[in-house]
Amino acid sequence: MGAIDYAKATSLPAMFFDQAERFGDAPFLWRKTGKAWISLSWAETASRINLFARGLQATGVEPGDRIILLSENRPEWLIADLATMAAGAICVPAYTTNTVADTLYLLNNSHARFVIVSSRALAERVIVAALSCSRPPTIISMEPLGLTQNPGIEFRCWDDIMALGSAHPDTATPLVRAARRTDPACVIYTSGTGGAPKGVILSHGAILCNCMGAHHLLATIGLAKEVFLSFLPLSHSYEHTAGQFFPISIGAQIYYAEGVEQLGANMMEVHPTIMTAVPRLYELMRARILKGVERSGGFKAKLFGKTVELGAKRYESPQSLTLLERIGNCLLDLLVRRKVSARFGGRLKAMVSGGAPLNFEVGLFFTALGVPILQGYGQTEAAPVVSCNPPGKVKLHTVGPPLPGVEVKIADDGEILVRGELVMSGYWDDPETSRETVHDGWLHTGDIGHVDEDGFIQITDRKKDIIVNSGGDNISPQRVEGLLTLQGEIAQAMVYGDRRPHLVALIVPDADSAAAWASAHGKPATLQTLVYDANFRRHMADTVDRVNRTLSPIEKIRRFLMTDEAFSVNNEMCTPTLKIRRHIIIARYGAALNDLYEDRRTST
Repeated sequence: MGAIDYAKATSLPAMFFDQAERFGDAPFLWRKTGKAWISLSWAETASRINLFARGLQATGVEPGDRIILLSENRPEWLIADLATMAAGAICVPAYTTNTVADTLYLLNNSHARFVIVSSRALAERVIVAALSCSRPPTIISMEPLGLTQNPGIEFRCWDDIMALGSAHPDTATPLVRAARRTDPACVIYTSGTGGAPKGVILSHGAILCNCMGAHHLLATIGLAKEVFLSFLPLSHSYEHTAGQFFPISIGAQIYYAEGVEQLGANMMEVHPTIMTAVPRLYELMRARILKGVERSGGFKAKLFGKTVELGAKRYESPQSLTLLERIGNCLLDLLVRRKVSARFGGRLKAMVSGGAPLNFEVGLFFTALGVPILQGYGQTEAAPVVSCNPPGKVKLHTVGPPLPGVEVKIADDGEILVRGELVMSGYWDDPETSRETVHDGWLHTGDIGHVDEDGFIQITDRKKDIIVNSGGDNISPQRVEGLLTLQGEIAQAMVYGDRRPHLVALIVPDADSAAAWASAHGKPATLQTLVYDANFRRHMADTVDRVNRTLSPIEKIRRFLMTDEAFSVNNEMCTPTLKIRRHIIIARYGAALNDLYEDRRTST
């Protein structure tokens, strides 16, 4: 096993260079070119990082400068990230889905002097934003931009920076040696689910603390020659730590997926052993699997249903399985679960879920099928992992115990507080909010929960997302939304009702399910038409009623509104990790949702 001594590591680039010296010519980073996967060794990656760091210094980068990194997941992302740190600068990862306005906000808030971009499409967004800055940043492009006219901004290409680095003295290595765990490594901006993004300053030690905790958590599954498949955006703190720096710390190989659409094919090609994912991906995968089973029908569908039934029973009450059921369950391991495992590459040891709460039914579904899902919990301000279910003891309704090096306590009002090296150094250029969020060393997470008898954390509410109805009852919208989106007829949902007598909802129907209903009823198969169709509305009302039967009186959806416009990153109603942005959706649909309290035609 190639894990580092976490206690002795002084910084993230120092950790990487130590590992590169250790593994030398062994393959490290993989990208797909055409139909072939091409690797970059540890030694070659280290050489490129050193050259790029020296090139940045030759271009004028000074210690403490902020450099925005705007790129898809690829080897150059890791190289640019570590080279920025090696040059003494601070990396500011940015989402490729950012708008011009988002980019301008990052430029102005971080005062970045440089922006590294991967492509012309992304560079064009940066250019438009940069032209509104008092001091436009220098843009460094990984690929040729092919511009026919310079708009008045300094441009550099990747190869030029490398060439400058080769001619520049190696002043990066001394900076790497001098860096300390308390130094800032990056500023990662929150996704802005509740307003303007905040720049979270994470030290080298905060991320190293997370890596140590992850190693301790997964050591029981036998860490050896691990293979990671990276597909969540590296600009998110979850993937940045768990999909980049943790693999480095254990000497693992990293494959960069071609995209979410190709994820299934990529898993079968590279056979990953560890992956990270967000709950929305599991929900989509579950829906896709169930649709495939429904199409197959007959004996295959019955066999699959029995596998889920017995697998769930084995998890929830193993002693209740009869001898015949135990034998049948073992047989289903061969007939069904082995095939499911093959779809995930056949070697998956752990698939960690984070970024948002995982619905219990979704977790139970995959657990029943033998997919090793470990639900964790964290936030950007904690670098980001606070806790996770250990492989040997998974409690799906919890987010596991705190990782080593992490202290957790519950405040008098039920808020989860976190302390340890993993806690952020503060918000960039926002000391007041920093003091409100971290005081006496404790990070106030904004999440409500409790710790059970085994030390596992159970999250019950989000402090800021709680709906308080006009009767004074506290309601968790995420719980209701999770139950709604488990229905095959509903793709997305947002619950609304703060200071109101009851809840209403905005619903995005599932396009495939709606098309099937339209075909069966001789209706036009377009959501734009169906959302106004009275019969389709009654069909969707039946679906909402089905959910309402499982809810308490205060949680029931009394009326709903349908829209054919999905919540997406492009329309800013969804974050890149597929969490809904309530304030954006309410700004768009708030008036119509308020009208539901007067209009009884949409009652369920």
